[in-house]
Amino acid sequence: MRIFFRTRKLQKICSEHSESRKQLGDKGGRKLQQRMMELKAAQNLTDISRLPPARCHALTGDRAGQFSVDLEHPYRLLFIVADYPYPEHKRGGVDWDRVREIEIIEIADTH
Repeated sequence: MRIFFRTRKLQKICSEHSESRKQLGDKGGRKLQQRMMELKAAQNLTDISRLPPARCHALTGDRAGQFSVDLEHPYRLLFIVADYPYPEHKRGGVDWDRVREIEIIEIADTH
């Protein structure tokens, strides 16, 4: 999957193990690096949803349109679909099989 980042700082945290450890601690930094490898290796969003520990899912409420994967509790890696045109099912909703580009927007505690 192709990955973009909302900010350079976020790109640095997600790309450099030393920076991810500094921001999230040793265990959290390792988990972030694992998730980044999984996202890069995936062909589409469906591949990620099949990884039980990642718990890839669409968010609701004021975060509708965003997706998340679990990091070290309580943090999650939040992203949006970056494909153009937007891959939708005819019946509505995102077609996870056609999502090949995402933009990472935040690392947050959404609870």
